[in-house]
Amino acid sequence: MVVHQHRWRRRRAGGAVLAVCVAATVAALGGCGAASGTGTGTTAAAGDDRPPGDPGAAVRGAADALVATGSARARTAMEMATGGTRVTIRGEGGVDFRKRMGQLLVMLPADVTGKPEHRPITELLVPGALYMKNRGAGVPDDKWVRLDTAALSDGNLVTGGATDPLAAAELLRGAREVTYVGLTEVSGTKVRHYRGTTDIGRAAQSASPGVKGALEAAAKGFSKDSVPFDAYLDEEGRLRQVRHRFTYVKNGVIDVSSTTLLYGFGTPVTVVLPASGDIYDGKIAD
Repeated sequence: MVVHQHRWRRRRAGGAVLAVCVAATVAALGGCGAASGTGTGTTAAAGDDRPPGDPGAAVRGAADALVATGSARARTAMEMATGGTRVTIRGEGGVDFRKRMGQLLVMLPADVTGKPEHRPITELLVPGALYMKNRGAGVPDDKWVRLDTAALSDGNLVTGGATDPLAAAELLRGAREVTYVGLTEVSGTKVRHYRGTTDIGRAAQSASPGVKGALEAAAKGFSKDSVPFDAYLDEEGRLRQVRHRFTYVKNGVIDVSSTTLLYGFGTPVTVVLPASGDIYDGKIAD
């Protein structure tokens, strides 16, 4: 389908979109309580075998293993903390790693908007773009907003309230100083736990074309390229869970812990882009 390109709006949208997740969260953090944990179901398991081969190579190859698998269901949890208070934004959906497309339903906590309920935000993830519906900030409920991820200062690692699962895996291509922690379980599946740091700029250099531009933007937008992570790979080398810890500066320093859980491998994922007439072309409020 035809998609509007509103170039005059992209750069402005890159700053304004954080009103939904980052900027709005900062405002809410002053008056809300601590949120619950990520709830991704990781539990310790007995055993401490040796990982096959080089731990760094295993982690850097996780994105390729997902492409070979095809698709998966996904759950996300983004916890933002500042001033000793935390807010968690959760999402659920699916990703087609071969077509590099996905869809998430992102749920904001009530404290973020100051309302008892907020309609879930539907997000479509496609190469180079993020589509959002029910995002608020002056956008009619029946309209979509299209954002150029390469124009966002964080490359949509934080903006959408959920790190794009494909980008979360591609970010591991820059992994270094990786250590093998041991065997554990994620949602009942035996996995190998790896820990290390990844370099955003280095990951961008070897990222797939659909993610490369966004990671290049993130490398310029974040104050630090180094991102600590914990990654959990199954026996086939597929990423089952990854947790990245970002430090973002937006009206103060925000510590962000973004967790992506993958399951239901092979589940078909269909993404239908909105018609051009359904895309909002007006002003987006900060």
